[in-house]
Amino acid sequence: MSVLIVIPARHASTRYPGKPLVDLKGASGQARSLIRRSWDAAMAVGGADRVVVATDDERIRDHARSFGAEVVMTSTACRNGTERCAEAVGNLAVSPDIVVNLQGDAPLTPSWFVEDLVAGLRADPQADVATPVLRCSGRMRADLIADRMAGRVGGTTAVFGHDNQALYFSKEVIPFAAGSFDDDADSPVFHHVGVYAYRPSALAQYPGWDEGRLERLEGLEQLRFLERGRRILCVEVEARGRQFWELNNPEDVARIEEMMRTMGID
Repeated sequence: MSVLIVIPARHASTRYPGKPLVDLKGASGQARSLIRRSWDAAMAVGGADRVVVATDDERIRDHARSFGAEVVMTSTACRNGTERCAEAVGNLAVSPDIVVNLQGDAPLTPSWFVEDLVAGLRADPQADVATPVLRCSGRMRADLIADRMAGRVGGTTAVFGHDNQALYFSKEVIPFAAGSFDDDADSPVFHHVGVYAYRPSALAQYPGWDEGRLERLEGLEQLRFLERGRRILCVEVEARGRQFWELNNPEDVARIEEMMRTMGID
Protein backbone atom coordinates (compact mmCIF):
# COMPACT_ATOMS: atom_id res chain seq x y z
CA MET A 1 0.00 0.00 0.00
CA SER A 2 1.52 3.31 -1.09
CA VAL A 3 1.95 6.00 1.55
CA LEU A 4 2.02 9.74 0.89
CA ILE A 5 3.06 12.20 3.61
CA VAL A 6 1.62 15.70 3.24
CA ILE A 7 2.94 18.59 5.35
CA PRO A 8 0.27 21.33 5.30
CA ALA A 9 1.66 24.79 6.02
CA ARG A 10 0.14 28.23 5.95
CA HIS A 11 1.61 31.63 6.71
CA ALA A 12 -1.56 33.29 7.98
CA SER A 13 -1.86 31.41 11.27
CA THR A 14 -4.30 33.04 13.69
CA ARG A 15 -2.23 32.40 16.81
CA TYR A 16 1.24 32.63 15.27
CA PRO A 17 1.51 34.30 11.83
CA GLY A 18 4.51 33.16 9.81
CA LYS A 19 5.05 30.13 12.04
CA PRO A 20 6.39 27.74 9.35
CA LEU A 21 9.34 30.07 8.68
CA VAL A 22 10.32 30.53 12.34
CA ASP A 23 13.83 29.27 13.07
CA LEU A 24 14.51 26.65 15.73
CA LYS A 25 18.06 26.22 17.04
CA GLY A 26 19.31 22.69 17.56
CA ALA A 27 21.79 21.32 20.09
CA SER A 28 24.79 22.90 18.33
CA GLY A 29 23.03 26.22 17.81
CA GLN A 30 22.34 25.57 14.13
CA ALA A 31 19.05 27.20 13.09
CA ARG A 32 16.59 25.57 10.72
CA SER A 33 13.06 26.70 9.98
CA LEU A 34 10.08 24.91 11.46
CA ILE A 35 8.96 23.70 8.02
CA ARG A 36 12.48 22.40 7.27
CA ARG A 37 12.55 20.47 10.54
CA SER A 38 9.09 19.07 9.81
CA TRP A 39 10.31 18.01 6.35
CA ASP A 40 13.34 16.33 7.90
CA ALA A 41 11.04 14.46 10.31
CA ALA A 42 8.89 13.27 7.40
CA MET A 43 11.88 12.13 5.38
CA ALA A 44 13.03 9.96 8.28
CA VAL A 45 9.82 7.89 8.20
CA GLY A 46 10.32 4.39 6.90
CA GLY A 47 7.92 3.10 4.26
CA ALA A 48 6.82 6.50 2.93
CA ASP A 49 6.73 6.63 -0.86
CA ARG A 50 6.47 10.40 -1.27
CA VAL A 51 6.59 13.58 0.83
CA VAL A 52 5.10 16.92 -0.25
CA VAL A 53 4.61 20.32 1.36
CA ALA A 54 1.12 21.73 0.75
CA THR A 55 0.81 25.51 1.04
CA ASP A 56 -1.00 28.53 -0.33
CA ASP A 57 1.89 30.91 0.35
CA GLU A 58 4.69 31.72 -2.10
CA ARG A 59 7.15 32.52 0.73
CA ILE A 60 6.72 29.03 2.17
CA ARG A 61 6.84 27.51 -1.35
CA ASP A 62 10.10 29.24 -2.22
CA HIS A 63 11.72 28.41 1.11
CA ALA A 64 10.66 24.75 0.94
CA ARG A 65 11.99 24.38 -2.59
CA SER A 66 15.30 25.91 -1.49
CA PHE A 67 16.04 22.82 0.61
CA GLY A 68 14.76 20.37 -1.99
CA ALA A 69 11.16 19.80 -0.87
CA GLU A 70 8.42 18.95 -3.35
CA VAL A 71 5.65 21.55 -3.06
CA VAL A 72 1.98 21.35 -4.05
CA MET A 73 0.18 24.68 -4.14
CA THR A 74 -3.33 24.83 -2.68
CA SER A 75 -5.98 27.52 -2.44
CA THR A 76 -6.44 30.03 0.35
CA ALA A 77 -9.94 28.62 0.93
CA CYS A 78 -8.65 25.65 2.96
CA ARG A 79 -9.89 26.04 6.53
CA ASN A 80 -7.48 23.61 8.15
CA GLY A 81 -4.70 21.12 7.48
CA THR A 82 -7.06 18.27 6.64
CA GLU A 83 -8.77 20.29 3.92
CA ARG A 84 -5.35 21.32 2.60
CA CYS A 85 -4.25 17.68 2.49
CA ALA A 86 -7.43 16.73 0.62
CA GLU A 87 -6.88 19.44 -1.97
CA ALA A 88 -3.21 18.53 -2.38
CA VAL A 89 -4.04 14.86 -2.96
CA GLY A 90 -6.71 15.88 -5.48
CA ASN A 91 -4.05 17.84 -7.40
CA LEU A 92 -1.76 14.81 -7.76
CA ALA A 93 -1.87 12.52 -10.77
CA VAL A 94 -1.72 9.32 -8.70
CA SER A 95 -3.73 8.75 -5.52
CA PRO A 96 -1.98 6.86 -2.68
CA ASP A 97 -3.51 4.12 -0.56
CA ILE A 98 -2.85 5.99 2.69
CA VAL A 99 -2.38 9.73 3.22
CA VAL A 100 -0.46 10.95 6.27
CA ASN A 101 -0.98 14.49 7.50
CA LEU A 102 2.23 15.43 9.32
CA GLN A 103 1.35 18.90 10.48
CA GLY A 104 4.09 21.45 10.07
CA ASP A 105 4.17 22.46 13.74
CA ALA A 106 5.43 19.14 15.15
CA PRO A 107 9.15 18.94 14.30
CA LEU A 108 9.89 16.60 17.22
CA THR A 109 7.62 13.86 15.84
CA PRO A 110 9.69 10.63 15.92
CA SER A 111 9.61 8.47 12.81
CA TRP A 112 8.15 5.50 14.69
CA PHE A 113 5.06 7.53 15.64
CA VAL A 114 4.16 7.74 11.95
CA GLU A 115 5.26 4.18 11.17
CA ASP A 116 3.12 2.78 14.01
CA LEU A 117 0.23 4.97 12.89
CA VAL A 118 0.30 3.63 9.33
CA ALA A 119 0.57 0.06 10.62
CA GLY A 120 -2.45 0.64 12.88
CA LEU A 121 -4.62 1.91 10.03
CA ARG A 122 -3.59 -0.98 7.81
CA ALA A 123 -4.54 -3.46 10.53
CA ASP A 124 -8.02 -1.97 11.16
CA PRO A 125 -10.11 -1.97 7.97
CA GLN A 126 -13.05 -0.39 9.84
CA ALA A 127 -11.13 2.80 10.67
CA ASP A 128 -11.42 5.84 8.42
CA VAL A 129 -8.67 7.77 10.20
CA ALA A 130 -5.90 6.91 12.64
CA THR A 131 -3.98 9.23 14.95
CA PRO A 132 -1.27 8.70 17.58
CA VAL A 133 -1.72 9.24 21.31
CA LEU A 134 1.06 9.41 23.88
CA ARG A 135 0.47 8.69 27.55
CA CYS A 136 1.42 11.75 29.60
CA SER A 137 3.82 11.59 32.47
CA GLY A 138 2.93 13.56 35.56
CA ARG A 139 5.25 16.32 34.35
CA MET A 140 3.66 16.56 30.90
CA ARG A 141 0.18 16.56 32.40
CA ALA A 142 1.22 19.40 34.74
CA ASP A 143 2.63 21.37 31.77
CA LEU A 144 -0.66 21.00 29.90
CA ILE A 145 -2.63 22.17 32.94
CA ALA A 146 -0.25 25.12 33.43
CA ASP A 147 -0.80 26.21 29.82
CA ARG A 148 -4.55 26.17 30.27
CA MET A 149 -4.37 28.09 33.56
CA ALA A 150 -2.23 30.71 31.82
CA GLY A 151 -4.81 31.03 29.03
CA ARG A 152 -2.53 29.47 26.40
CA VAL A 153 -3.78 26.95 23.87
CA GLY A 154 -1.35 24.11 24.48
CA GLY A 155 -1.50 20.47 23.52
CA THR A 156 -4.64 18.49 22.78
CA THR A 157 -5.76 15.50 24.82
CA ALA A 158 -7.72 12.43 23.72
CA VAL A 159 -10.03 9.90 25.33
CA PHE A 160 -10.89 6.58 23.68
CA GLY A 161 -12.73 3.33 24.36
CA HIS A 162 -11.56 -0.22 24.98
CA ASP A 163 -11.34 -0.77 21.22
CA ASN A 164 -9.11 2.33 20.88
CA GLN A 165 -11.87 4.16 19.01
CA ALA A 166 -11.72 7.87 19.76
CA LEU A 167 -14.51 9.20 21.96
CA TYR A 168 -13.41 12.83 22.09
CA PHE A 169 -10.51 15.25 21.66
CA SER A 170 -10.17 18.49 23.60
CA LYS A 171 -7.85 21.39 24.26
CA GLU A 172 -8.85 21.01 27.88
CA VAL A 173 -6.97 18.41 29.90
CA ILE A 174 -9.22 15.34 29.92
CA PRO A 175 -10.12 13.08 31.62
CA PHE A 176 -10.30 14.91 34.93
CA ALA A 177 -8.24 13.23 37.64
CA ALA A 178 -8.10 14.52 41.19
CA GLY A 179 -4.73 15.10 42.78
CA SER A 180 -1.28 15.16 41.26
CA PHE A 181 1.13 12.61 39.82
CA ASP A 182 4.88 12.24 40.26
CA ASP A 183 6.84 13.83 37.43
CA ASP A 184 7.98 10.54 35.91
CA ALA A 185 4.88 8.50 36.75
CA ASP A 186 2.19 7.60 34.22
CA SER A 187 -0.96 9.69 34.33
CA PRO A 188 -4.41 8.81 32.89
CA VAL A 189 -4.11 11.63 30.35
CA PHE A 190 -3.15 10.97 26.73
CA HIS A 191 -1.56 13.73 24.66
CA HIS A 192 -2.92 13.71 21.12
CA VAL A 193 -0.06 13.87 18.65
CA GLY A 194 -1.17 16.04 15.73
CA VAL A 195 -0.56 13.50 12.98
CA TYR A 196 -3.26 11.70 10.98
CA ALA A 197 -3.42 8.82 8.54
CA TYR A 198 -6.51 8.79 6.30
CA ARG A 199 -8.20 6.49 3.89
CA PRO A 200 -8.31 8.58 0.69
CA SER A 201 -12.08 8.09 0.39
CA ALA A 202 -12.73 9.58 3.84
CA LEU A 203 -10.28 12.42 3.24
CA ALA A 204 -11.95 13.31 -0.08
CA GLN A 205 -15.35 13.63 1.63
CA TYR A 206 -14.13 15.84 4.46
CA PRO A 207 -14.04 19.25 2.69
CA GLY A 208 -17.64 18.79 1.55
CA TRP A 209 -18.95 18.52 5.10
CA ASP A 210 -20.00 21.63 6.98
CA GLU A 211 -17.84 22.58 9.91
CA GLY A 212 -19.20 20.83 13.00
CA ARG A 213 -20.36 22.58 16.15
CA LEU A 214 -17.79 20.84 18.36
CA GLU A 215 -15.06 21.38 15.79
CA ARG A 216 -15.83 25.08 15.81
CA LEU A 217 -15.93 25.34 19.62
CA GLU A 218 -12.70 23.41 20.23
CA GLY A 219 -10.89 24.49 17.08
CA LEU A 220 -10.00 20.84 16.39
CA GLU A 221 -10.38 19.66 12.80
CA GLN A 222 -10.55 15.94 13.63
CA LEU A 223 -13.85 16.42 15.47
CA ARG A 224 -15.57 16.85 12.09
CA PHE A 225 -14.96 13.15 11.47
CA LEU A 226 -16.43 12.19 14.87
CA GLU A 227 -19.43 14.44 14.38
CA ARG A 228 -20.09 12.65 11.09
CA GLY A 229 -19.93 9.26 12.77
CA ARG A 230 -16.58 8.30 11.26
CA ARG A 231 -14.26 6.01 13.17
CA ILE A 232 -10.93 7.42 14.36
CA LEU A 233 -8.46 4.85 15.63
CA CYS A 234 -6.19 6.04 18.45
CA VAL A 235 -2.81 4.33 18.18
CA GLU A 236 -0.81 4.44 21.40
CA VAL A 237 2.84 5.20 20.71
CA GLU A 238 5.88 5.07 22.96
CA ALA A 239 8.20 7.99 23.57
CA ARG A 240 11.31 5.78 23.94
CA GLY A 241 12.95 8.53 25.93
CA ARG A 242 12.08 11.25 23.41
CA GLN A 243 10.37 14.44 24.52
CA PHE A 244 7.52 15.71 22.39
CA TRP A 245 5.83 19.10 22.07
CA GLU A 246 4.08 21.03 19.31
CA LEU A 247 4.74 24.63 18.39
CA ASN A 248 1.41 26.30 19.05
CA ASN A 249 2.48 29.63 20.56
CA PRO A 250 5.58 31.87 20.40
CA GLU A 251 6.41 30.72 23.94
CA ASP A 252 6.82 27.16 22.64
CA VAL A 253 9.97 28.06 20.66
CA ALA A 254 12.16 28.19 23.76
CA ARG A 255 10.56 25.02 25.15
CA ILE A 256 11.18 23.04 21.95
CA GLU A 257 14.73 24.35 21.60
CA GLU A 258 15.48 23.25 25.17
CA MET A 259 14.07 19.80 24.38
CA MET A 260 16.28 19.61 21.29
CA ARG A 261 19.35 20.53 23.34
CA THR A 262 18.48 17.94 25.98
CA MET A 263 18.02 15.20 23.36
CA GLY A 264 21.06 16.26 21.32
CA ILE A 265 19.01 17.00 18.20
CA ASP A 266 20.75 19.34 15.82
